[in-house]
Amino acid sequence: MPRILIVEDEPDIVLSLEEDLRRQGYVTEVARDGEEALRRGQSGGWDLILLDVMLPKVDGFDVCGGLRRAGVSTPIILLTARSREAEKELGLDSGADDYVTKPFSLRELRARIRAQLRRGGVAPSRKLAFGECEVDFDRAELVRSGARVEVTAQELRLLDVFLRNVGRVLSRDQIIAAAWGPGMAITDRAVDTHVFNLRKKIEPVPGEPRFLVGVRGMGYRFDT
Repeated sequence: MPRILIVEDEPDIVLSLEEDLRRQGYVTEVARDGEEALRRGQSGGWDLILLDVMLPKVDGFDVCGGLRRAGVSTPIILLTARSREAEKELGLDSGADDYVTKPFSLRELRARIRAQLRRGGVAPSRKLAFGECEVDFDRAELVRSGARVEVTAQELRLLDVFLRNVGRVLSRDQIIAAAWGPGMAITDRAVDTHVFNLRKKIEPVPGEPRFLVGVRGMGYRFDT
């Protein structure tokens, strides 16, 4: 699932964006000031950044310019209450790929996000390796120690979610939303069962997981 960093300090807007984007199947995280946005934006792993212009500490124009100077090529959509042409031009010149003027409709924002992700060629399919395993999402194949391992479509979606969030603890609710979709009636036990089955296919010793680690009381973390 594509990962979106929301950079916004207004709680009501953050709540609205997170709820809507998660319903569309995106994985979201939030930075609430410009300094945090610069730090997290450079950490990588984002498919798109929604960046408010009016931020505490460092404004959105400077954040955008700083990310571009640091070599970050992630698509950036500015969220701005400023409608003057000169300020829109400033945002695009700072390295933004698009802008939306507040108040904006969520439908329009969704369309602009989809357009940027298409231009960036973002798709969950890719080829990655960890330990003795190599997974090719384009071909829907998992190879371990040179031998092909049979996996289900749901196991591949689950593995994709973990590989997009290496090192992060994901709650079962987050896993369900990302791997099955928001609103799906999936139980925690079903998640645990899928994790158990996936471990048998990727772990050298499934009973002593090296990659797909359980975190008591919180969920699961994928380590490489």
